[in-house]
Amino acid sequence: MRTLISNPTIVNNGEQFRGSIVVNNGKIVEILRGNELPRAECDEIIEATGLYLIPGVIDDHVHFREPGLTEKATIATESRAAAAGGVTSYMEMPNTVPQTTTIKALKEKFRIAANDSVVNYSFYFGATNSNVADFTKLNPKNICGIKLFMGSSTGNMLVDKKEQLEEIFRTAALPVAVHCEESTIIAENSRKIKEREGDDPDVKFHPVIRSAEACYLSTKCAVDLARKFGTQLHVTHISTARELELFTAGDTKGKRITAEATPAHLTFCDADYARLGTKIKCNPAIKSADDREALRKAISDGTIDLIGTDHAPHLPKDKVGGALKATSGMPSIQFSLPAMLNLVDQGVIDIETLVQKMCHAPAQIFNINKRGFIEKGFYADFVLLSPNKPHTITTADIISKCAWSPFEGDTFNWSVEQTWVNGECVYKEGTINEEVRGKALRFNR
Repeated sequence: MRTLISNPTIVNNGEQFRGSIVVNNGKIVEILRGNELPRAECDEIIEATGLYLIPGVIDDHVHFREPGLTEKATIATESRAAAAGGVTSYMEMPNTVPQTTTIKALKEKFRIAANDSVVNYSFYFGATNSNVADFTKLNPKNICGIKLFMGSSTGNMLVDKKEQLEEIFRTAALPVAVHCEESTIIAENSRKIKEREGDDPDVKFHPVIRSAEACYLSTKCAVDLARKFGTQLHVTHISTARELELFTAGDTKGKRITAEATPAHLTFCDADYARLGTKIKCNPAIKSADDREALRKAISDGTIDLIGTDHAPHLPKDKVGGALKATSGMPSIQFSLPAMLNLVDQGVIDIETLVQKMCHAPAQIFNINKRGFIEKGFYADFVLLSPNKPHTITTADIISKCAWSPFEGDTFNWSVEQTWVNGECVYKEGTINEEVRGKALRFNR
């Protein structure tokens, strides 16, 4: 069936223009500018005058918790939250139960997603001190990358010995996505703060314990290793101004060492702990307003290549406590795009840059096949946005299974009206189309 999306403002590849697109058999088959008409009659017309059309957001960094932690979240629930937030594809992290550190566990995640995910998906393979031999068993066309926790993790996924790290960086043929915090510095900071403040200091001490120095030294180690071995490196959730010195500004395409920032680190700063408490406790910690400002500037100048959420839902009971006892992580995938569009309205970034960081760059960095752009022949993954529909987030709006958000009470000026995945409308004005299922992402490697 040929469907015409008629007369939105299209934002794609660094420009915006009024036009239309034609969708057929899951792909974009025509891109029309101005008043151009389709080459053939369309079976359905979606009137989109006054709306913006952007490529579907590709979130390179999510924790959907399944299997094993399904009281917090599932692939079914979080993929629906993703759809409501304009996210059409995601890449999910390996620290589940069991951890995705074996081929068997990896296959099980793909099986669950094929049955339950309403948007497109891929999964990282988790690196440990003892599973490098399995890297050769990974199909580079099917797997988004390898996730490495350098100095901060749970279970056996912490890798901080030089020999194992060098083996991973030397061996990996896939992109290596890293979480960088130096555990020895964190442990010493924790000891000092506990001596002064007690066993569970106020959450405001979280960025003191998980300090800028801990981030910088670990990130520098990762960058140095990537340069030594020629590894494709992607450093997740940069949180400090100093780390930015380790990266190169400019066009993302072709970079071998890339950096990600999250909506949380771009939106909040340490002053917000007084208002939001442990709701914004995450690792690495949200730091100073100066750090936030540096990250925002790095989005515009190209030092930060990509915006990914680090969507990490926990139950409210898990967030009770302070800097040490409350669990780190927050849900954000449903509201990441509206939150970043608020920064567009504030003049922090422009909408073309937002689309580059949230849609184009993930496709470029991970070499995703035929997604991330509004291009003829690409999959019809796109979002229709209303730019003038202010709404305040309430608990009733939240789709994530954990049923809370750090953005509750915030007002967003932009609204996700429709989300399309593989040529099908999966989300429309608050309703999920339960008939839609996403596809496994494929990578041009």
